[in-house]
Amino acid sequence: MRSNSWPAHFRATLALGLPIIGTQLAQMGINFIDTLMLGWLGAEFLAASVLATTLFFVVIVVGFGLAASVMPLAAQAAGENDTRSIRRSVRMGLWIIAIYSALMMPVLWNVEAILLSVGQKPGLSAMAQEYIRIAQWSIFPVLVVSVLRSYLSALERMQIILWVTLMGVAVNAFLNYALIFGNFGMPRLELAGAGIATLITNILVAAAVILYCVKILELREHEIFVRFWRPDWVAFRDVLRLGFPISLTLLAEVGLFSAASIMMGWIGTIELASHGIVLQIAAISFMIPLSFAQVGTVRMGRAIGRKDSVASSRSGIVVLVLGVGFACFSATVFLLFPASLISVYLDDLNPDAALIITYGIPLLAVAAAFQIVDTLQVLGAGLLRAMKDTRVPMYIAMFSYWGVGLPAAYIFGFVLDYGGQGVWAGLATGLSVAAVLMNWRYFNRGKLGIIKL
Repeated sequence: MRSNSWPAHFRATLALGLPIIGTQLAQMGINFIDTLMLGWLGAEFLAASVLATTLFFVVIVVGFGLAASVMPLAAQAAGENDTRSIRRSVRMGLWIIAIYSALMMPVLWNVEAILLSVGQKPGLSAMAQEYIRIAQWSIFPVLVVSVLRSYLSALERMQIILWVTLMGVAVNAFLNYALIFGNFGMPRLELAGAGIATLITNILVAAAVILYCVKILELREHEIFVRFWRPDWVAFRDVLRLGFPISLTLLAEVGLFSAASIMMGWIGTIELASHGIVLQIAAISFMIPLSFAQVGTVRMGRAIGRKDSVASSRSGIVVLVLGVGFACFSATVFLLFPASLISVYLDDLNPDAALIITYGIPLLAVAAAFQIVDTLQVLGAGLLRAMKDTRVPMYIAMFSYWGVGLPAAYIFGFVLDYGGQGVWAGLATGLSVAAVLMNWRYFNRGKLGIIKL
């Protein structure tokens, strides 16, 4: 940056943030299309897809954590103009997610047994397995894109990821419409069709991003795929040491929401379908604060790499202001237009639509309440990641989500008998604790010289 003024930081944050936000929303568009079209089939199909995608995402999110470790490593290396360290972190990041993908395949293959063991209905569990046994083959391409996305984000070259992901949305929409419902001369495959569409889309997106990294002249100097088979155990350990706590941090939060989905399944099919829709709406909104957290990791990491303490401080403050500002806006929209938001996912002719909307409206009100705390916790974690501070945030996440949030969800939902609203109130409680502790940690680091206004 040529200037450390506040306007310059806002401009730079938005310049990097808008492509990342667009990419996150485009990625959510793929999930939105799946949920939307399966919702048109009926509550049972939607509930089964919620169970399937919940467990699938738990596995994927651990891989995201491993891939995310490449971002601060590459960002600081870029700030130091250290091309070799960039190459080492990206290459070993790809090694790690390849190993992880292979280990997770047998787990997902037996998803029906896992769901039955936690009290889900046999019919829904069998339907979820039908989807997962196809979609699970997309783990590796999804995580390859995640590693390369961390690499390109660190270099502030996110536009290609945005355009490729938008291509993926279009491909996924076409394939879903063709394969779920049997349009354009294709067989009607329903859940299996959604799984096939997801797999093909993710393979095409990964191929496009790899081609970009290989062909663009400015990226060739990094040689991330040259002599790819050669191990670099020092870099391997660095990526794993930073990535493993990030994975557990993400897993703690995603695991909390997954446990909430299991609890909603205990209540009933309509309740689980409503929960799935509201969770999707909240997740779409969450993509923007999550994007600002990634911007904070990159911009603060690069500033730390070039030893610019003022820039590292101001980049963090700017993402906090922008992220919380959007959270307030989204919470207002949730409160003003709940029925309209939920009905987007439903066919008016579906006999369960009115019940799903009625049950979902109070859940969306609770989701509005935790928009701000959810934003604060993810921004705090992203800024700490820029400092390569991942172990303490991991402990904070595990305590907040599993020590506080999960027991609160069960107590409010079942002991105090508030049902689904109680489960969601428990989620909000865990997120609130995480928000306070993550940001206390971030500003406490500032007292040691990180933050200089």
